[in-house]
Amino acid sequence: MKLKAQIMDEAALGRALMRISHEITEHNRGVENVVLVGVRRRGEPIAERIRDNILRIEDKTLPCGSLDIKFYRDDLSRVSELPETRRAELPFDVTDRDVVLCDDVIYTGRTARAAIEAIFSLGRPRTIQLAVLIDRGHRELPIRPDYVGKNIPTSRSELVEVRLPEFDGETGVFLMDLSE
Repeated sequence: MKLKAQIMDEAALGRALMRISHEITEHNRGVENVVLVGVRRRGEPIAERIRDNILRIEDKTLPCGSLDIKFYRDDLSRVSELPETRRAELPFDVTDRDVVLCDDVIYTGRTARAAIEAIFSLGRPRTIQLAVLIDRGHRELPIRPDYVGKNIPTSRSELVEVRLPEFDGETGVFLMDLSE
């Protein structure tokens, strides 16, 4: 795998998440009913950063949780003949709330579909919205994010790598070439 380009540095990533935070606040006419849910792994710190931004914007702390969607994926049968399934858990009720799912990159849409299924296993939200830092295209399902930090047209032989200090020791978005 070879580095092709750095798409965003730390400052650009911070600006994109601040813009998304403002858009969430505007779209929902405030944040009274909004909860944030980060898709594990890199969606978790993205949700936390959006929560922190909204605290600065609205002076309100939003409920923020994370979701492990691996048991809701549609490719579990490839992993095991008898896949283990379990109910998702969040530290708050999603019923009648405006749930904003947060993730780093949307590609085929399958992770977003699994996250939506996991949310519905917990209750019936008023709305489910999707916030992603990067939309790289190539959707296989009819899923479109509501909030996007940056659209990056890619080929299938490329990988968009979001690096966050919690996991990688640095902050940025990089385009990698898988063909090399």
